[in-house]
Amino acid sequence: MPRPVPHVQPGIAPGVDRLGDHVVNFYLVHHPDGLVLVDAGLPAHLGQLREHLARLGRTPADIRAVLLTHAHPDHTGLAHPLRRAGADVRIHQRDAAILHDGPRSALRHAAPERSVLPYLLRRPAATATVLHLARKGAFTARAVPDVRTFADDQRMEDVPGAPRTVALPGHTPGSTAYLFPDRGLLFTGDALVTHDGLTGRTGPGLVCRGFTHDGAAALAALDRIAELTATTVLLPGHGRPTTDDVRTVAHLARQTGLH
Repeated sequence: MPRPVPHVQPGIAPGVDRLGDHVVNFYLVHHPDGLVLVDAGLPAHLGQLREHLARLGRTPADIRAVLLTHAHPDHTGLAHPLRRAGADVRIHQRDAAILHDGPRSALRHAAPERSVLPYLLRRPAATATVLHLARKGAFTARAVPDVRTFADDQRMEDVPGAPRTVALPGHTPGSTAYLFPDRGLLFTGDALVTHDGLTGRTGPGLVCRGFTHDGAAALAALDRIAELTATTVLLPGHGRPTTDDVRTVAHLARQTGLH
C-alpha cells in the first residue's frame, strides 16, 4: 500500500496545490489572472476546498474555471456548487452527457469493459475504495447541465495559464489531459495514474478494466502522453505526482498493461 499523504499539499508543483484524499486527487492552480481547479473531487471535499481557500484569503467565487479531465463521479463532485459560485466548468463534449444526466449515468454513457465485482472478489480490500466513494457522495451528486464543452486538442486562451487540451480517449470517451506548457504541468486525470484503488497497484499505469471504457484506446493514449516532452511534472487523478521523464513514465504504464 502507498504511504499516507496529507490531504492538502500546497506547492506539490510550481503554483499547484493538491487536494482530495488517499483515493482521489484534484488540483488548485494559481495564476496571476485567477485560480483554476483541475478536476473537482468528491462532494464531501467542499469543506476542505473552502478551508484551503480561506487560508489563502480566497473563496470559491475566486475560482475562474474548473477543468474536468473526465466525467467519472470521483472527479466531478464539486462541479455543481462551483458552477453556482460562478466558475466556468468545462469538459470534453464526449463526456458532457454524464454531467447532464448525473453521476450514475456513467455506467450508461461510458460503460466499463468489465464488471467491478471480480476485482472485489479477488481483492476484498478494494471494497474500501468503492465504499469510500459512496460515503463521500460520489454517486448522489447533483447533475451539472450548464457546462462548456470542447472538442479535441484546443488551446484555452481565456483560461488563466492558457492550458492546452490533449484528447486521451479510452478511460472514458472524452478523457482529456491539460497541459500548462509555460510551467511544464500535465494533468492526466485517469488516462495515466500512479495508483489503482481496485487492484492496489502503485507506479505508472492505467486504471483497470473495471473502471475503463475502452482498453485498446487507453493504451494508445499513452503514446500521445509520451509525445508531450515539454512536461516536467505529471499530476494524475490517483496516486502521487511524478517528475520522472514523461516518455519513461508512459513506457512503464504501457508495460504494466491493463488488468
